[in-house]
Amino acid sequence: MPFVSSPFVLPVAMLVASNVFMTFAWYGHLKFPAKALWAVVLVSWGIAFFEYWLAVPANRIGHQVYSAAELKTIQEVVTLVVFAGFSTVVLKEPLGWNHAVGFALIAAGAFFVFQGRG
Repeated sequence: MPFVSSPFVLPVAMLVASNVFMTFAWYGHLKFPAKALWAVVLVSWGIAFFEYWLAVPANRIGHQVYSAAELKTIQEVVTLVVFAGFSTVVLKEPLGWNHAVGFALIAAGAFFVFQGRG
């Protein structure tokens, strides 16, 4: 699979996977409000361990072809997409028009970050 292993594609796929882990680490405990805070922090920390095993190599590989600012921008857009899905599917919290407008403005900012690539 040469396309997937491309330094343009692989880091994005790895950032998507890492964001799934991180979203569960940061927000998954909201489904269990009765659990002790110390317990959910430890579980979240354990989940984040696997996120780091994806995010750090993704940035190392991606930096071959993307600037650090571009990598951060990719990560932020991926975070919003993953979070939007998580929020609606797992937490059952609908997103409204105001969220869509806010996310669109962030996406517009991402568009400008990638302008001027040679």
